[in-house]
Amino acid sequence: MDLSDSYANGRYIAQAEDYPPRWAGAAACFRKAMALSGRLREGLSYGPAGRNRFDLVLPKGSAAGLVVFVHGGYWMKFGRADWTHLAGGAVARDWAVALPSYEHCPQVRISDITRQIADAITAAAVEVSGPIRLAGHSAGGHLVARMLAGGLLPDAVAGRLAHVMPISPLSDLRPLLQTDMNATLGLDAAEAEAESPVLMPQPMVPVTAWVGGDERPAFIDQARWLSQAWGCGLVIDEGRHHFNVIDGLAAPDSAITDRLLG
Repeated sequence: MDLSDSYANGRYIAQAEDYPPRWAGAAACFRKAMALSGRLREGLSYGPAGRNRFDLVLPKGSAAGLVVFVHGGYWMKFGRADWTHLAGGAVARDWAVALPSYEHCPQVRISDITRQIADAITAAAVEVSGPIRLAGHSAGGHLVARMLAGGLLPDAVAGRLAHVMPISPLSDLRPLLQTDMNATLGLDAAEAEAESPVLMPQPMVPVTAWVGGDERPAFIDQARWLSQAWGCGLVIDEGRHHFNVIDGLAAPDSAITDRLLG
């Protein structure tokens, strides 16, 4: 069975082509404002590759802790500078926010990206003390969920995790073996199983799976599967689709920001 259409988002979202430039524009405006106020630290290194960099957005005063947002794009596209505006909600509530880039498939495997994100979180944790909250969208939701596997993060960093929010996550990678995108992802059965959060032990850290009510059924299923496997919270954000379900992260008083920081 070819599941390619089940995981295709853009063709089912009106004016889907407008979203990437909209994100980039909002991110650029937010970056400019943060840079002018001296609250943006750009391109901090966490590894040897060119994309092994993260940006750190700082609050006006002392940071209550660290939020790390990991972007999506099916592990194949986008970077940290496309999403800086999504730090707005947490920063306004006195949290520092790190946004990492990572190498893309097919130059690396998904398992390599998982390790890169662990390195990015570890490096960001050195910069900001206090509790750590992770959020990630789509492929980024997969990546933050994977951080709850034993041994990926150093014990001192893992012990600081206070909440993990996979948003529209890919929590079971096995269906992606039956999609045309796997020509780029290069997943085999063993890696799909090893990289599937639903097959990991239930974590002790609080987790909320968040998904839009107007998303493709496959993504609602993926969020439900994670909630069922881990016995964690599930929020179905009615009226939201895959491209706008993350919008609330830019606002300090949104439901998604409240849940992430609560």
